[in-house]
Amino acid sequence: MTKQQQQQQQHIAIFTTASIPWLTGTSVNPLFRAAYLAKDGERRVTLVIPWLTLNHQKLVYPKSITFSSPSEHEAFVRHWLEERVSFPLGFEIRFYPGKFATDKGSILPVGDISDTIPDEEADIAVLEEPEHLTWFHHGKKWKTKFNYVIGIVHTNYLEYVKREKQGRVKAFLLKYLNSWVVGIYCHKVIRLSAATQEYPKSIVCNVHGVNPKFLEIGLRKLEQQKLQEQPFTKGAYYIGKMVWSKGYKELLKLLEKHQKELAELEVDLYGDGEDSEAVKEAARKLDLTVNVHPGRDHADSLFHEYKVFLNPSTTDVVCTTTAEALAMGKTVVCANHISNEFFKQFPNCRLYDDGNGFVRATLKALGEQPSQLTEQQRHELSWEAATQRFIKASDLTRLSRADSNISKRSVFASSSISVGKNLEDMSAYIHFLASGFEASRRAFGAIPGSLQPDEELCRDLGLSLNTPSRNGLKED
Repeated sequence: MTKQQQQQQQHIAIFTTASIPWLTGTSVNPLFRAAYLAKDGERRVTLVIPWLTLNHQKLVYPKSITFSSPSEHEAFVRHWLEERVSFPLGFEIRFYPGKFATDKGSILPVGDISDTIPDEEADIAVLEEPEHLTWFHHGKKWKTKFNYVIGIVHTNYLEYVKREKQGRVKAFLLKYLNSWVVGIYCHKVIRLSAATQEYPKSIVCNVHGVNPKFLEIGLRKLEQQKLQEQPFTKGAYYIGKMVWSKGYKELLKLLEKHQKELAELEVDLYGDGEDSEAVKEAARKLDLTVNVHPGRDHADSLFHEYKVFLNPSTTDVVCTTTAEALAMGKTVVCANHISNEFFKQFPNCRLYDDGNGFVRATLKALGEQPSQLTEQQRHELSWEAATQRFIKASDLTRLSRADSNISKRSVFASSSISVGKNLEDMSAYIHFLASGFEASRRAFGAIPGSLQPDEELCRDLGLSLNTPSRNGLKED
């Protein structure tokens, strides 16, 4: 590729809020997105993920996995992905400073993370969880730094907050905060389903696919069905982070209420999380056989033999494990909820409206073999299809680097900004000011000391204290 072609090539920087080995949606899905967007070589793609200091890694990563350097972390991420795709990885990985907020159970950025991409390289930014990445952003305006900013809304934060003390008041305030920051910083917003709050300039489109390994498992099950072999030897299960809000509360209530109708049912639950002991205790009180196990990778051979995946969760936006179960050829029993709209096209998706419907759907699913997915149905679950949906939904095909090249201001807080220019600039300026003071940041829930990277983060990432975070974030 010539230098001129490289300059005209789109550069897509994907910023996300989590990373492997934490097996959560915002670590897994952006990683596959980066791989598949870079697959054909037509675009330059950089995945930007959080770097945590050792103490914070211990709070987040499972099985005592830790990394002494960003290069070691990058090697782990690449190895994990290489085991799951069959093509060379053509994207870069860079790191931004992050800290784990124990009260929120999530990683929050530290400093101006847009500096991980040099100004001269900044073209298109994809913000995975744009509200999460910009709540406490203090630095360049994303729309000024980048030619085009796309937000992908993963999480139904309002539903989670409603379950807290004074939840309705918190949800009301959070709704307006989310709309404010996403409107300021994104040109386009993609909502994975209508389960999320509405945003200006947004569309609903599921731009996620499944790990190819799940489709391979499904093909093997399909061959067994064609040979009239028994593809599934186990009954029902559920897998997910073991917190009440992830469907465990709903599932155990359904099982408790309908123990007589489901007397012969045996359910296996898999997951890790802060509510693990409480879930185990609730399961022990049931007359049904409900076995609670530690979490495992859903692609583990342990899960291949299960026939039915039970998922009553209504807090997900699009449930990754539901898509994975369908890809493996299983029958899924899930709530008739807008978060499951994408799955209605698949014959093995059994929806229920109430407890009696759950009983009927579960017993029917256990009593018959799942339908055989067509080639087109398998394709719809793939990352190839998801990538095409993303390109279309984000209008990337209509946007070239030359077309989108607008004048950029190198520093957000420069004198070139006219506060009264328009409402958006005024809003952005107010957010910039509010996010620049420790007291106001903490009042809105920021981690103390997250305005700039601390000494340990700077040492790990090769940064200078109290300077922009660009240098040293790319590991050679």
